[in-house]
Parts: sequence; C-alpha cells; structure tokens
Amino acid sequence: MARYTGYKRPKNTKKALKELFHYMGYHKWLLLVVAALVCISTAASVAGTYLLKPVINKFILPGDKTGLIYALIGMGIMYLCGALATLGYNRLMVKTAQKVVADIRRDLFAHVQTLPLKYFDAHTHGELMSRFTNDVDTVQEALNNSFTLVIQSSLTLAGTVVMLLVLNLNMSLIVIVFLCIMFFFIKWNGKRSKEYYDRQQAYLAEINGFVEEMAAGQKVEKVFNHEEQDMKKFREKNEALRRASTKALGYSGMMIPSIVSLSYANYAVSACVGGLLAIAGLMDLGSLAAYLVYVRQSAMPLNQFTQQVNFILSALAGAERIFEMMHEEPEVDEGTACLVRVKKAPDGSLSECGPSEGEYAWKEEDGKLTPLRGDVRFENVTFGYVPDKKVLDGISLYAKPGQKIAFVGSTGAGKTTIINLINRFYEIQGGRILYDGIDIRNIRKNDLRRSLAMVIQDTHLFTGTIEDNIRYGNLSASDEEIREAAKLANADSFIRRLPDGYQTMLHSDGSNLSQGQRQLLAIARAAVAHPPVLVLDEATSSIDTRTERLIEKGMDAVMEGRTVFVIAHRLSTVRNSKAIMVLERGTIIERGDHEELLAQKGRYYQLYMGAYELE
Repeated sequence: MARYTGYKRPKNTKKALKELFHYMGYHKWLLLVVAALVCISTAASVAGTYLLKPVINKFILPGDKTGLIYALIGMGIMYLCGALATLGYNRLMVKTAQKVVADIRRDLFAHVQTLPLKYFDAHTHGELMSRFTNDVDTVQEALNNSFTLVIQSSLTLAGTVVMLLVLNLNMSLIVIVFLCIMFFFIKWNGKRSKEYYDRQQAYLAEINGFVEEMAAGQKVEKVFNHEEQDMKKFREKNEALRRASTKALGYSGMMIPSIVSLSYANYAVSACVGGLLAIAGLMDLGSLAAYLVYVRQSAMPLNQFTQQVNFILSALAGAERIFEMMHEEPEVDEGTACLVRVKKAPDGSLSECGPSEGEYAWKEEDGKLTPLRGDVRFENVTFGYVPDKKVLDGISLYAKPGQKIAFVGSTGAGKTTIINLINRFYEIQGGRILYDGIDIRNIRKNDLRRSLAMVIQDTHLFTGTIEDNIRYGNLSASDEEIREAAKLANADSFIRRLPDGYQTMLHSDGSNLSQGQRQLLAIARAAVAHPPVLVLDEATSSIDTRTERLIEKGMDAVMEGRTVFVIAHRLSTVRNSKAIMVLERGTIIERGDHEELLAQKGRYYQLYMGAYELE
C-alpha cells in the first residue's frame, strides 16, 4: 500500500504529466523495455490462470499423466518468464527513476542558482528546501513503484475481466457488480481518509513548529515560568492531532478488510452459482476452476490501481511545485562588459594578456579597455522593492578609488539597499549607477560581483575547514595568502590556538566558533579576494572595540587605493571616512566628513552626541 503524503492534488495534471514525461523521455529506451517486461509479466499471470481450464479438462479428468506433466512444465516456464520479467522491470524502473530524479535535481539546483535575490526574499528556506526533499522524494517513490504498478494493475484488471467474459458471460455479471461496489467503496473511503489525513498533516506541521519554537526558546520559557501554559497549549495541539490521526487511520485501516470481505463474498456467490451450473452441465469443471481463480484475483488489481493513482496524483502535485520553481524567471543579465587581465605599455595603452598576468580592466562590447579602479557613482537613483513604495528617492553620490564612504541613519533609511544595488542584487527603477564610468547594467553580473567583496552582519560559513572558508573569497589563493588575509583581519591568532589550526572543521554555520570569531573569518574571506571595492555592512558589530581597531588598520592596508563602503551603527567606526552620508527615508539629508557634520549640528551631531537613537 502506498504511503499517503498529505499533498494536495495538482492544479494542472496534464501539464505536470507532460513536463515529467519530458524528463522520462531522456530514458525512453529503458522505459520501453520496462513497458515490454510489464506486459510479459501481466500476460504470464493472466494466461497462466486460463491454462487451468485445458489442464483440468484435457489431462486431469481423462487421467493423462504424461500430458499433465508436459502441461505443468509449460505452465512453469510461463510463470518463470513472468517472474523474471517482474524482476527485470523492477530493477530497470529503479535505475531509470534514479536517473530521472537526478536530472530533475540537477536542473532544479542549476535554475535556483540563477534566480534573483528578490525570489529568496519572498520564500522561506524551508519552503525552498521542501522542493529538493519532500517533493523530489515523492516523485522518486512514484517512479520507483506507482507508475509500473498502475500499468500492471490496469492490464491485469482488464485482462481478468476479458477472460471472465470469455469463460462465462452470464456469471461475469456477478463479478462486475461486486467490482463496482468495491470501486465506489474505495472512492468513498479514500475521500474520507484523505480529509482526515490532510487534517493530520496540518496538525502535525503545527505541533512540530510549536515544539521547535519551544526548544529554541527554552531559556526564555524558564525565565518567565511559562512551562505550564506551554504544556497546556501542547496538550491541545496533541489532542487535535490524536483525533485526526485516529479517524485517518480508522478509515484507511478498514480499506483492506472491507475489500477482502467483498472479495470473499464475490467468490462465495460465484462458487455457488458456478457449482450449480456445473451440476446442470452448463459449465465444465475446468472453466469453473479457472473462473474462480480469476474471481479471487479481480479485487487486488482494482485496489492497487485506485491507491496508486491517488499516490501518483499526490506525486504530480509535488512535481508541479518543482516545475513551477523551474519556470521562475531567472536573474536578468544583459551586460556585455567583462573583466580581463591587461598590461600597460610605456605609452599608457592597454592590451590583454594572460590570465595570471597584469592588472584587471573592463572590456566593453566595442573592445574598449577601462582600468578597474573602483570608482562608483550614483546618479539620481530611484528604487523600491515594490513599484509603488520608494526606498531610495533621487540618491546621488560618488566614491573615488581609495575613498572610504560611510552610511549612517536609522533602521529602514536605505543604507543596506544602496549596498545591494552596487552588487546589482536588485534592478533600479530610475537613474543609473556607474562603475569606472560604465553603467553597471552593461557589466556582466558575475564579473561585477567578482570585483566586489562584501562582509555582512549575518555571517555565513560553509561546512569545511577554516582554510576552505577563507579561500572561498579567492579559490586560487595560496596557503600563504590565506594566512596573510587572516593576519590582516586579526583572525590568525585565534585560529592558531585551535587544536587543528587552519584545518579545523566547521559545521552548522560555524557554531563551534563565537560570533566574533565567525565575523573575523568573514573579513579574512573578503580580504583574500583583493577586490577594488569592499563593502562592510555592520561587519564589526559582533567584535569588541579593541579588535575592531586592529581590524580597521589591517583592512585599511588591504584596501589602500581601493573604495570602501561602510554601514555602521557605531559612529566610532566611521570617523575616519572620507565622506559620511546621513540617510533618512531614502534620501541623503547630510553629507561631509566627521568634523564637518559635527559643525553642522544636524542629525549626525544628534546621533554622535546620543540625542537621537539610530534605532
């Protein structure tokens, strides 16, 4: 019996099937062999039962022992062929299913890599992960078992009914009546059990979320003595789950016994009527024996067919969600300018050179080469995450190579948004952003982001060694360059104190390190990239003041002659910036260096003196 998953049915079954068949079409020859083997297996099963008629009538009743032996050998060979065909199609279908699922996973992951950042803003991580886990696993199970079982059970049911009609047309009406009763019972029972299984899934998700929330918030729960109230809530949710599960399992549990009982009743009635017909000479004994075996076999394929079709529909709903994600519009990239290595001639002209020589430069579509310097300019930029709500309104600013530009302001003023636009994570609605005089929309996104390094407040470390995590910023970095970057970020001292040093393994986003240590590694990862533009978005928020000063000195050395954008709530970290932009509601209300802004005695002065809170 197929496991019920609790999924809803697909919105467009035909479309989901078409797209799934597209992937199955890559392995059509294997599937054709599977289909042929399924037909052989079914034919052997159906025909083998029919052979009971001639065996009884021609060999058993007349007492022909030699003929009976040959007949039994023939039946044995037929059933052996059927068994081998069943083994063959099961093995081939598992192999084909794994190939199809591997293709789907590969294409899904490749497409996810191309989706814009706004897609991930609108969908939770759990929702995205369920496509790769629950949905793909359900499709896999359906391919492994359900598709072949549906074909086999439908062929078996059709063959059985045909043979019943061939053996005795009048008696077949009894079987057809019972099959109809079984079909309507299965349909009614399936509808009721699905209703309660859906409730069970909903309550289960609710109780899992509650337990996860309580486990994560144990400290808060104990501080406020909330155990009794939380236990009361848990009991209510648990009781609701119990009731729904009892009903769901009750209805699904009565399916098999009910079908078996109806099958026995069908067999009993058919045996009685058939016996009377045989006594009256209206039906031979061989036909009766074959007929009764077919009657016993008729219920199983119907039950299998109904259950597997429901499971396939649930799997198609999962496939539909996978393909919906695959059809999401990828990130737009119409840029043509790319990064190349160049060398400078004595006359100042630039020419391309080998990948490990010279300096970087932008190569535009017309072949023009522009040195990569890190000159960033905003010209009357307007942007909103949704069209009718502006986050930035007419922002204009410039950062020359080697300058450190800081953004300060209250939460929601637009500081991080400016940083995200430099990376072209989002598309602006008005104005333009120039990078070394080139509109960033004309630069390939991969090359644009390769020229930038970013350190954000929410540090993300990958499973692997500390050395691997630092090298993430520059895959071609040598061990010496990694250690130099760590020293500049002031991470080398704590790394060396770890038992395995740079080979220390990190798991679960670096949970075996402190928040400050994780932030130092993120800064080292940015430093090893040697980018012309460095973005620090609250990069030192988890580091003590002394370490912060050491990092600033190291980063100033790394970024000499490069552009730095800093977002910070600690105003002490932006004092040495060339220019400080004070933002409020998407506009720059003040700009200047630290001394100039203090002299103006405006918003920055209030922030610095503590008269106005950043939050």
